[in-house]
Parts: sequence; structure tokens; C-alpha cells
Amino acid sequence: MSVRYKSIPDICHFFALWHFVALTWIKSSISIAMGEHIVNGKFDEEERKAFVQHLIDDIQALELMIKGGMIEDDVQRIGAEQEMCLVNGDFRPSPKSMEIIKDVKDDHFTTEFATYNIEANLDPYKLEKDCFANMEQQLRKLLDKVKQTADDHGVKVVLTGILPTISKDELGMNFMTPIPRYFRINEVLKTWRGSDFSLRIKGADELSLHHDSVLFEACNTSFQLHLQIPPDDFIKSYNWAQAISGPVLGICCNSPLLLGKELWRETRIALFQQSLDARVWTKEVKEQVARVGFGERWQKNSVAEIFKQDISTHRILLTKPIEKSSLDVLQDGKIPKLEALSLFNSTVYRWNRPCYGVGNGKPHLRIENRYIPSGPTIIDEMANFAFWVGLMAGRPKKYDDMQSIMDFRVAKLNFFKAAMNGRNTMFSWLDKTMTVKEIVLKVLLPIAYDGLRKFEIDESDINRLLGIIEARTKRGTGAEWQIRNFRELKKQMKLDSAIVQLTKAMYNNQETQAPVHQWKPITGMKKTKESFQWVRQIMSTKLMKLYEDDYANLAIAIMQWNNIHHIPVENGKGEIAGLLTWSHIERFEKLDKKEARVSDIMVKDVITVEPRTEIETAKKMMEEHQIGCLPVCVDNHIVGIISKVDL
Repeated sequence: MSVRYKSIPDICHFFALWHFVALTWIKSSISIAMGEHIVNGKFDEEERKAFVQHLIDDIQALELMIKGGMIEDDVQRIGAEQEMCLVNGDFRPSPKSMEIIKDVKDDHFTTEFATYNIEANLDPYKLEKDCFANMEQQLRKLLDKVKQTADDHGVKVVLTGILPTISKDELGMNFMTPIPRYFRINEVLKTWRGSDFSLRIKGADELSLHHDSVLFEACNTSFQLHLQIPPDDFIKSYNWAQAISGPVLGICCNSPLLLGKELWRETRIALFQQSLDARVWTKEVKEQVARVGFGERWQKNSVAEIFKQDISTHRILLTKPIEKSSLDVLQDGKIPKLEALSLFNSTVYRWNRPCYGVGNGKPHLRIENRYIPSGPTIIDEMANFAFWVGLMAGRPKKYDDMQSIMDFRVAKLNFFKAAMNGRNTMFSWLDKTMTVKEIVLKVLLPIAYDGLRKFEIDESDINRLLGIIEARTKRGTGAEWQIRNFRELKKQMKLDSAIVQLTKAMYNNQETQAPVHQWKPITGMKKTKESFQWVRQIMSTKLMKLYEDDYANLAIAIMQWNNIHHIPVENGKGEIAGLLTWSHIERFEKLDKKEARVSDIMVKDVITVEPRTEIETAKKMMEEHQIGCLPVCVDNHIVGIISKVDL
């Protein structure tokens, strides 16, 4: 709980006050993490000018409150935000968040960027005794509530860092939640960038494409953790939070797949940074700080210095009308909300983000852990939460001055290595090279146990939750379970079917509430008639291509070597220029293949379809034109091919 029991003799008064404190903490969390809907914002130059001054005043007001000992320091609370994915009966994204939130009638729920995501904001709990059990109970009740409402709409709820069945189709503007704030972010970042957003991630597979909106950010779903920190310990705690980020992430990974590609163990880290990256690159080396990032240095002095760094290195993305200066509010003897700073901070995405809030009339500081993925189950998430909070609370004194014992670049590299490799990462820790298993079991778990006991957390909860971390460290993460089963499924069926069956199995396992290290491999897959609607679901995407100026003899050899009967031809711009088929080659039997070019013998008038063309339409086109294949194109660029064999 977030208030003291003895000071409230009237039990009704107690619950009313507790509810008020909870709601103010929640609203503070929403303001920081999601930003406000800014219904009355004009986003014009006059509003911007006033907002800038309010932002400067907020920093000064924060420094005055810290100096004057006004920031709450006699209690520590925990809080969380649960993001979730909505899927239909086929386990594909379902854009019904607005309808579900309306029907669920609970202020704990709010929107996300895309209409197939929902966020639940949990109440804050004082860090003591049964706080984790209480939070777990509330999280289960909230999920049960939204599941019941979603079921009325034919929708299921899935907890995962990236939903495997998200396709390029669900990343269009028609899937963006119709709220002005989201459209404003998209509009401004696109303007700053001056071109499409680029996405390139390499793992076992490689994903490389351009996109015309920030909606790739909507692929990311997290379980965001909040921990209130006393102001005089904030910088020590913040640096420690940075140092432990790599090892903590390494055993929490749950986002290995994106658009059918096997990428990083925690692909969210790369995806989030690139999906909101508005930096403009030049031909010369240009130092620029990403809007989504880990940070650039160990912190000194106070939390105000972190905010100053962010304001100094990032342009103002959003503005809003603010009635009164925070300095004037302070002068009137009241506590300011620092509205300008909170809004600005909500548009700078540090993986460990400093936050300011006001609850029950008292200002507080907290660290928001943003790198933990959603899922695989509630119990896994609560174990992650307890592990992180225990580490934060149990920090040994030798880690108070991180810059004296660890180079910041080591901590940063550990973080990105963990995102790429997960439980297989080799970390550098105090000049030693350690595996995830070594650092978690020998170094970090003992600290976490001590930290939770320091705040008298129930011993049964400590052993239950940290025991899951120990078991997962030894047996495997959600990302590993996904990858292992994804590879096996691809041997048995087409890619689209594999990701659907994987998502279905994830959902079914989540319903059992068993932690992910106890999940069994997907077995007993019966060969059933698969139901497909769109060309993209059955097309072949690993293509061989020729170019117009290739010699015909090479083209023929390539087709013979690979036993293929048709191969697309591109021009110098990477656009489809023709199609070479075996039956067409036979018509040029007398042509000198050593001298002839592919452009001399290819079919130039190519009939194509798009990924969203219905399969029945494609089938009729092939029958009507008596052809054996159809290139699948987007803007004249070939992305796949569909043949009679696929049909």
C-alpha cells in the first residue's frame, strides 16, 4: 500500500485515500510513459514559444524542490504498465482496442499506438511484505477482465514482446489509433527525417526495408517497471540500473521474430530505436544522439542533469497549452506537476528512464525500466519484476560509484550484446568475462535475495519468484522457446502457417499460467488443410533473380542447377523488368546463348499481383492467361512469387 495504516482511523477514509493515491500515481505514469492525448493542443508557434519557457521553468522548479528537500524520500513504491496484443480467431492482429477499452469501463486501461494493442496501468504498491503478491493478483484480475470483454468481440489477448503474426499489412496508417497525439508524433518525425524510416536488423535472418510511418513502434509490447527512488540516492541507483541492464535483459528475452524473420533474441531493442529514428545522415561522420537509446555516459549530480542532457540533445516533439508556470505554483506553496517536462520526457525513450510524478500531493522520483518484454506469462513477468527490484534494492556499496569500477561503454555493450544473443551472451563484468549463467547465479541473484529481504518481502514470494529466474537461467527463455519451435514448424509447413501455429501455442501455454521454462515443445502437429486468403500467405519469398544484361547461357545454367522453371528479371533500379520461363527459352532454341542477353529472351509484359491480392483472384489470373507463375510486387519491386505448386 502507499499510505501508512495507523494515521487513518476511519477504514472508509483509508480506502478512499488509497484509491486517490493509486490513481494519481497511475495518471503520473501515463503522463510520463504514454503522454497525454492533448485534446486542446494547437501545436503552433505561439504554443511552442510558451512551452519552451515552461520547460525551462520546470527544470528550475525541480532543482528548487530537490534542494529544499521537498521530494518524497521516506517511502518506496513499485508500479508497472502491462502492454498486450489483441488477436482474432486466426491469431492475427485484431484492431479492436478502442471498442474493447470502451466496453471494459476501467480507467486502468488505455490505448497504444496501434489499434491491436492495449495497455493496463497497475496501481502502485509500497515496497514491503506482500506487494508482489498483491500486484500479481491485480494484474491477473485486470487481464481476466479485459479477456472477458475481448471475448465478446471475438478477440484473444496475447502477451509477447513482438507478435509473430504481425505483417506489413498491419503497419499502415489505417491501424494507427485515431488520437491526435499519435498522428502528431508521426507527422513531426517524418518531417524531421525528410524521407522514409529505414529498418535493418541482422540476426540468423536479415530484415531490410523502408517504411513511411512510425507504426513499426507498435510491434513492441513491454512490461514496464517503475521503482520510486529517494532523491539523494537517485544517481547511484540510476547508474546501477544501467550497469545491470544487460544481464537482466539476457534472461528476459521474448522477442526473436519480426515479419517471419529470426533476428535478435530481443528484437524490440533494435526495432524501437530504428522505428522512431528521425536522425538525418550525411556523407561525413556526424555525432547524433538517438531518440531511443541507452545513454552516453554515467550520470553525476542529480536527476535534473539527466533531463537537461535530453533537452539539450533532442528537439521538442510535442507541445500543449499550460496555464501556470511551475515556479508560480511553487511560490503559492503548492506542488507543481511539471507538465512541460513530463510531456517532453514522454518523447525521449531511454531504456532506463527517469520520471517525476506527484501522488497524494507529494512529488516523487522513479526509474522506469522499459526494456523488459511483455510475457511469456504473468508469473514470468512478476519474476522479472522481483529480480530487478531486488537488484536495485540490494545494491552493494561497492557499486555506488560505477564510473570508478566499470567503463560506461562496457555496460552499454553488455546491453546490446544481451539483446542480440540473450542467454548465450558473454558479459564483461568488473574486468572479468562471464556467461549469463555465471553472472546471474553467482553475482546477481544473491544481491536480489538480499535486496528483497531488506524490505521484508514475504519469504515465500522471494523464493517463488527468484526461483523462476534461477530455473529460466538454467533452462531457457521465451525467445529460445519461440526460436526452437519456429524452426521445427518451418520444416513441416509454410512460413505463414508456422507463425500462426507458434502464436496459437504461445497463447495456449499462457493460459496454463506455467512459467516459460516449463513449456514443452510443440508436438503432434497434424497435417490439416490450411486456410489461406492472401497471396502473401503462400508466396515464395526466397527468390533467385536475374538482371537484364545477364548472358542467356548463365541464366539457363542457373535455372538448370536449381531445378526452377521461372525466374524474375530486374533492371538496374531493382524494379521488375521481365520474367524468364523455361517454356519461353525453348522458343529461342537457335539463338546463340553465349551472345544473347536475358533481355533478348525474357517475357517483357509481365502480369503481376500484390501481397494482398486474394488467392482465388491470382488463381483465376493464372488460368485465364495460361501461365505457371505470378511475380508478387510492391511498387514495381518484386517481393515474392506464386506458382501452381504453391496453389
